[in-house]
Amino acid sequence: MTPPPPLGRSRHKDGPTFDPALDDTRLAAVRDDLARGRWDATRKLLACTGEDWDRRGHRLVVLAEAATSAAWARDWQLAEPDSPDAAALLACAAVFRAVRGQDGPDEARALCLAAARMAPRDPTPWLFLLILARRTGTDDERVRAFDQVRARHRDHHHAHHLMAACLAEHQQGDRDDPLHEVYDFASWAAEQAPADSPLAVLPVVAHAERFRVLARAGVEPADPARSGHWTTRRARQVMKAAFDWWLEWDVDEDAADAAPAVTHPRRKVDLNYLAHAKLHEGRPAEAAALLTRIGPHATRAPWSYPDRDPAQAFQAARRAVLGAA
Repeated sequence: MTPPPPLGRSRHKDGPTFDPALDDTRLAAVRDDLARGRWDATRKLLACTGEDWDRRGHRLVVLAEAATSAAWARDWQLAEPDSPDAAALLACAAVFRAVRGQDGPDEARALCLAAARMAPRDPTPWLFLLILARRTGTDDERVRAFDQVRARHRDHHHAHHLMAACLAEHQQGDRDDPLHEVYDFASWAAEQAPADSPLAVLPVVAHAERFRVLARAGVEPADPARSGHWTTRRARQVMKAAFDWWLEWDVDEDAADAAPAVTHPRRKVDLNYLAHAKLHEGRPAEAAALLTRIGPHATRAPWSYPDRDPAQAFQAARRAVLGAA
């Protein structure tokens, strides 16, 4: 079998690279090894990740998204049938195959439950079930999966983002409602989390997810720059609180006591949401500071909302506030 090229990255001509590994360079290298059938590096990476549940979830999701991961994960599990890491990777790869319509969801669900039985304290198999339920399940299935994740790691970053996206899709009328459940959920999660938790940015994420839904329904303009969604009194309060939190906790990531704000594996996701919001709120200086910190680590969401080319949108944002593409 001829090894495929490295997977997981895409580049618009002369534009940003969208790599779900973000700034985890070790993860990116291991993903490339896995794409070539070398799963020993994957075993070592997951072993050293340990019970850092947010990092474990992030790494497994990125590894499993690659098109060939299911085959190599199956080989690994056959070689080491008692490995919870092999079972988790196979389960997540099966979830992405089901989400892409390549397999049915029942097998993926069964593999997730088997992985959960092998590691009862691990929230990650339940995260995979939440990813699956988001695309193929019911509201009840999504809530059950989220509750199982939160029972094991109450501040799980990816799970909260997924639930915000799910709740935002409950339309409820022909205009935005400041009392919509997604806003209540995000505020509740941010209030429940520790002071230095990146979940402080979740209300901004909820606002962007709600814009995605409203714009696709024609309630808001498809161009976020023409939408008043970002300039309501509530929106400004949410964005100010999140930006102030970032200023307080975004300290030197090399410091021995660096906060989760700068060591969290998905922190660049939050910065993209916050920069997007600040840009459309009309705060170019604040957006510029965030875009500078993002560097090359652009994420498709929310720059693609509602149905935009994320590379063009991200480049336009950089030109607008930094004078560079």
